[in-house]
Amino acid sequence: MNRKLARELCMKILFEMLMNKEYNIEILDNYLSSDEREDSQGQYVHTVISSSIQHIEEVNGLIKKYAIGWTLDRIAKVDLAILQLAVIEILHMEDIPYNVSINEAVELAKKYSSDESTSFINGILGKFVEKEGIKKHD
Repeated sequence: MNRKLARELCMKILFEMLMNKEYNIEILDNYLSSDEREDSQGQYVHTVISSSIQHIEEVNGLIKKYAIGWTLDRIAKVDLAILQLAVIEILHMEDIPYNVSINEAVELAKKYSSDESTSFINGILGKFVEKEGIKKHD
C-alpha cells in the first residue's frame, strides 16, 4: 500500500466512524491485517486513526470554526471525513507539509465528493492554516 491508498483508507475509516457515531481503534481490525500494521503505511493509518480518536473534539471544533455558516451536521459526511483527516495530518503529522495535506484532501474530494466540495474543503483548510499561523515544514 502506498501513501495515497493509505490516506484513502483513513478517509474511509473516518467516514465509517462518522456514520456509526463510534470512534474506536478496534475498527482497524476490519481494514488492516497484522502484517499490514507493521509496514510504514499501516503505521501511518494507525497513527492517523488513533490521533483522530484522541483529538476528535479539537478537530471538529477547528472545522466548525472555519466552516463559517455551517454546522457539522450540514457538512456531507464524506467531506467531514476528508476535513478530519487533513486537520489531523496538519496538526499531528509533522513529517507531512500542510500544503501536501491540503492538496491530498482536495484530490480525495474530487474522487469521492462533489465539484463544489473541492473548493469548500480547500477554503476551510486554507483559512485554518492561515488563521492558526501554521508554518510550512522544511
